[in-house]
Amino acid sequence: MPELFARVIIDISHEKVDRPFSYAIPESLREQIKAGCRVRIPFGSGNKERTGYVVGVSREAGYDRDKVKPVLGLVEGSVTAESQLIELAWWMKDRYGSTMNQALKTVLPVKQKVKGAEKKYIRCTLSPREFEEALKEAVKKKYRARIRLFEAFSSMPVIPYEAAVHQLGLTAASLKPLENSGAIVIEKENVYRDPAAGIKKNSLKAPSAKEETAQDGSVKELSRPQLNSEQQSIVQDFCHRYDAGERGISLIHGITGSGKTEVYMELIDHVRNRGKEVIVLIPEIALTYQTVMRFYKRFGQDVSFINSRLSAGERYDQFERAKQKEISIMIGPRSALFTPFRDLGLIIIDEEHEGAYKSDSSPRYHAREAAVFRAAQTKASLVLGSATPSVDSYEKALRGEYRLYTLNHRAKKDSHLAKVHVVDLREELREGNKSIFSRLLQEMMEERLRKGQQMMLFMNRRGYSNFISCRSCGEAVKCPHCDVTLTLHRDGRLMCHYCGYTTRKPVACPNCGSPYIAGFGTGTQKIQAMVEERFPGVSTLRMDLDTTSKKGGHEEILSAFGAGEAQILIGTQMIVKGHDFPNVTLVGVLAADTALYAPDFRCGERTFQLLTQAAGRAGRAGLPGDVVIQTYAPDHYSIQAAANQDYQMFFEREASFRRMLRYPPFCGLLTIQIASGREELLDASMGAVNKQAAQLSAGRRDICVIGPVHAPVYKVNDIYRKILYLKSENYDILIQIRNRLEELWDKAGFSEGASVQYDFT
Repeated sequence: MPELFARVIIDISHEKVDRPFSYAIPESLREQIKAGCRVRIPFGSGNKERTGYVVGVSREAGYDRDKVKPVLGLVEGSVTAESQLIELAWWMKDRYGSTMNQALKTVLPVKQKVKGAEKKYIRCTLSPREFEEALKEAVKKKYRARIRLFEAFSSMPVIPYEAAVHQLGLTAASLKPLENSGAIVIEKENVYRDPAAGIKKNSLKAPSAKEETAQDGSVKELSRPQLNSEQQSIVQDFCHRYDAGERGISLIHGITGSGKTEVYMELIDHVRNRGKEVIVLIPEIALTYQTVMRFYKRFGQDVSFINSRLSAGERYDQFERAKQKEISIMIGPRSALFTPFRDLGLIIIDEEHEGAYKSDSSPRYHAREAAVFRAAQTKASLVLGSATPSVDSYEKALRGEYRLYTLNHRAKKDSHLAKVHVVDLREELREGNKSIFSRLLQEMMEERLRKGQQMMLFMNRRGYSNFISCRSCGEAVKCPHCDVTLTLHRDGRLMCHYCGYTTRKPVACPNCGSPYIAGFGTGTQKIQAMVEERFPGVSTLRMDLDTTSKKGGHEEILSAFGAGEAQILIGTQMIVKGHDFPNVTLVGVLAADTALYAPDFRCGERTFQLLTQAAGRAGRAGLPGDVVIQTYAPDHYSIQAAANQDYQMFFEREASFRRMLRYPPFCGLLTIQIASGREELLDASMGAVNKQAAQLSAGRRDICVIGPVHAPVYKVNDIYRKILYLKSENYDILIQIRNRLEELWDKAGFSEGASVQYDFT
């Protein structure tokens, strides 16, 4: 029998082992080792035992057979990776410039088995005659706990252990004699942790996928929403193409409230009926609550979700359920893309324009690009959806790379887009209004409160004040570790929102000693205080990173607001994305310019998207809605387009600027960021990289080198950062330059005190 060799990646990210090594597969392990297995192998001259991932099996050793060592064995209890995910990791490594181990740890987020949850039951083993005698004896000897247990056994032969303890008052000591005599047995059953337990309690849906329980206990069919003609047209066309074997990529451009989710569910139902599985990506943890509830009502126990707030055990269980085909739909942020489904048939990316789909750590992948690869790899369809598609995706749809579907009307009867009012804050100030609330917004808030309707107030800054500054010398109090000012919170804490540094508010200026030190600017915490002062007795809720830091924080706030426990919801951008509250008829955007002048070529796009999404929260259930956008730049095209809720107007202006200035999607952009705790090393390493980049691009008119420049925040957590940009319309050339720069970086020896990060746009 010919020998087999495993190609193994060593699971050590800090060593230079970013290539596969060949190991001989012992005959005893031939049937068990395959791509994706985690194995124990001898490594290095000392044959120290390491662990690694099998990324392929071959009959070729790859080098001198005499030097090939054998695999020692499989890693017990580890989660076996799917070969598809291993292949995806290789692609991510090459595309985004990471080590293979970093890519593997991204696509295989659960590597060690976590001890499962356990449920115990008490079963009676006595015959009817023995049971009767045991009960008489318990009564005679006045064993009260035992009597309660036997009486419970009279109606049910198996009792949950938890019920026996909490409801019957039994203890382990009282059960032990019965267990020793054989009268009872305590059985154990491993159960999956269910992160959706709290959501399901609030759901009206019964456990089955397409049924619900009537008041009399009978099961009845769950009615589906009636699709309008636009929705039905998309569903019919997609399903026809799917059944004909066409997969590809589709973009659904639907205005806010147009019923994209209902379309998604019809597509999911069609794909599942053909034995396939589905991944649904959503951008925010805050959206998980409402999204999962809607999907659970439709598909029942076939749905699960993951997000960063789940425990290691909960995440492990959800991936295990997917591998065991106990679920067919996984919902979650970008990491849900790596769900180990074996028969993936459809990937949906909702709100595909969101920046949350881009990873901030290596590999710096974009979930949309990774989803394109995985869909092609598994012969699945990919559906993107948004009311405000990214310029990149919409341009590809216009070029015919994506199939474009449109939804131009709201799905609910008598529901119309809200009326948008743009308020010039400069004019408000000239007329004597120094409040954060414009006169129009105050009038509309008073009207809604009288009518018992709800409203949202959006301010994309948390905290009480943006910063505190000395009125004598003008110095602001800054973070000692970052190049940013500290944010004042209501409890007197000053906090850095970059590194987490916290200190108390000083009583005097640290720079000059003056006592005239005060807070400037406004955050969500201060807005809440101002609302409660302006409208005493009105119930409010605040939703930002501070109030949602605990597990379940998002669900708690959203469910309370949905139940009408507060009339006003105040928050950052997490409140204006994807939520559907029928009684919300007013949305106030208190500072529309927050992101408009950020050092990012996408700042206009993000401003338009955020304002349009915010406007979409009002008037979704027949009641007329109003949106008040307060701004110092009322004539900016992104604000004008958002006020008119006119995507075409925005896209044409934005695309013309980007085409003229050679920015994505009309030109590729490679960002090289170097970071170091020592400025002199940062300057030396960036200078060397800049020199090499200039040499590699010399004489080429299709490559443009820009920089180096300081990062927008030069110092974060005592680490200094500089950036170099390379532009080219040919992505392959940028990848080749990056690969060459990686080789030169390794040879230069800067890695001891500096790090380099590559990012493609």
